[in-house]
Amino acid sequence: MSRLPERQQEECSGFWLGWREAGQGRAVVLLHGISSGSASWVKQFSDSALTNGHRLIAWDAPGYGGSAALPQAEPKAAAYANALAALIAELELEQPLIVGHSLGALIGSAYAAAYPTGLSGLVLADPAQGYASAPAEKRQQVYGQRKQMIETLGPQGYGEQRAAALLRDSADPQDIAWVRSGMQQLNPAGFLSAAWMLANDDISQYLRHYRGPLQVWCGREDRITPAQGAQALAQQQDAQFRLIGDAGHASYLDAPAQFNRYVQDFTGVIQP
Repeated sequence: MSRLPERQQEECSGFWLGWREAGQGRAVVLLHGISSGSASWVKQFSDSALTNGHRLIAWDAPGYGGSAALPQAEPKAAAYANALAALIAELELEQPLIVGHSLGALIGSAYAAAYPTGLSGLVLADPAQGYASAPAEKRQQVYGQRKQMIETLGPQGYGEQRAAALLRDSADPQDIAWVRSGMQQLNPAGFLSAAWMLANDDISQYLRHYRGPLQVWCGREDRITPAQGAQALAQQQDAQFRLIGDAGHASYLDAPAQFNRYVQDFTGVIQP
């Protein structure tokens, strides 16, 4: 893997946040999923075609990597969105493109709902849509499974057991190792707060308040948030759906050339 930009950390309006950044130009904020962090975007940072013309900022969500946890143990996506707004203000980003992957899509949607003039467009990549509308038993199952795994296996065992599932069947062993490494650096408390949000929040309640440019992308081989569900979400929101071939859930790692081209395509449309 290519060398990552160093993590930066600052207090941002009461939130202690960490992020990595590279490149110059149009701002693109990358939001990771529940089992990763800012380092997961290594193949975006290392793509000179993308960083020449784009300033990429990948945060560590509260409770992940270099970022302090939120004060509440059971936060909704809106609480993460407020932290994201603090980072965007601190870095003086003017209407960045928000790219949210998996659970990051839920956070990005909450940010778009609360700060509709604070972004130029929104990408929901392999989106986790949340289970707030599901029966209580299902919500408890979603949270309980993750709680049991992280408490029983620890981050080390969790990474060993789950890393390969995030990628396509014929994934590069280096990519599996990179995903595994990210999982093994999880903070269990931060992970469980995010798992609670997944079980008890719903992306649609945020998206109904956002009317700006929106695209939904998904890996063809995504087994975590299958393409059928992502396409249905795109149809509900009257948004463009783009399939990413030869890619599992971590589509930005499995098919970085296509993923990065989609980013460039979208910024070209919304900021010609």
